[in-house]
Amino acid sequence: MPSSPKLFYARPSSWNSHRSTALILCLLVGFSCFIFGFVAISWRGLGNKCKYGKPLSVSVTWDKSSTGSTSKDGGISDEGQKRHKVMGFVGIQTGFGSTGRRRSLRQTWFPSDHQGLQRLEESTGLVFRFVIGRTSDRSKMSALRKEVSEYDDFLLLDIEEEYSKLPYKTLAFFKAAYALYESDFYVKADDDIYLRPDRLSLLLAKERPHSQTYLGCMKKGPVFTDPKLKWYEPHSDLLGKDFRMFSNEDVTIGSWMLAMNVNHEDSKELCHAECMPSSIAVWDIPKCSGLCNPEKRMLELHSKDICSKSSTLPADEEEEE
Repeated sequence: MPSSPKLFYARPSSWNSHRSTALILCLLVGFSCFIFGFVAISWRGLGNKCKYGKPLSVSVTWDKSSTGSTSKDGGISDEGQKRHKVMGFVGIQTGFGSTGRRRSLRQTWFPSDHQGLQRLEESTGLVFRFVIGRTSDRSKMSALRKEVSEYDDFLLLDIEEEYSKLPYKTLAFFKAAYALYESDFYVKADDDIYLRPDRLSLLLAKERPHSQTYLGCMKKGPVFTDPKLKWYEPHSDLLGKDFRMFSNEDVTIGSWMLAMNVNHEDSKELCHAECMPSSIAVWDIPKCSGLCNPEKRMLELHSKDICSKSSTLPADEEEEE
């Protein structure tokens, strides 16, 4: 039973009373310190937990040869990595000069926080990550590490980030995505388009008669590949063969798909010049290869209800359009 508060006001002439008071004060001080320490540790742990539960960014190490071939374990640095099951993995191809683009994307359709990305994954069945390689520029790498720490939304490839090597980066991306995710579709998109993830999810969820399908706007737009294609499977014999690399990564992938005789599905909703109720990807065709001045245009498009808030047309209405 706790001591009576009257003990704090006992007569000072008593030595025992002094000792009791001192002991109680010591106990109170010790208990207060314990509570303070417990709360401080709890808040720090809670703060870290609230910021990031499980890190979303992943760094994948591949064979550093110029051909972009994988190592024996498939190229992933963590051999025990468990593949996550999703409907689609969407890799937003970006570079070291695209910090402003990523900022605009995070202010529009790409969630800027850990919880937002997880909610988007749960609602659409799609995982979104920025995909970037490495550079020998220490200041750029330092800035990238800070961005990864702040936003936690990257897939980092151990391949040199150069425009002339985009086909190799693209191949490395598909290999890494396959190694990390058991996905129905692997999606390559650029960081200069306005995207509607909800409509992309509906497109990928459609029933298709062909098991091997390559989707995209055949002029420009995101590139989709079905996982049953053996060419990027980490342990497939096809990966040991030499692929012809063109200067343009989309042309390169298209040539591979043609060579493997897969079904091509041309989706014009992936290359609309203006926002419409059926638009999945919007870019300034034919003036630019993406959005002209994407940092500004992304924000302008997102401020329009027809772009960011319009409902999706039913399938029958889309066919009539």
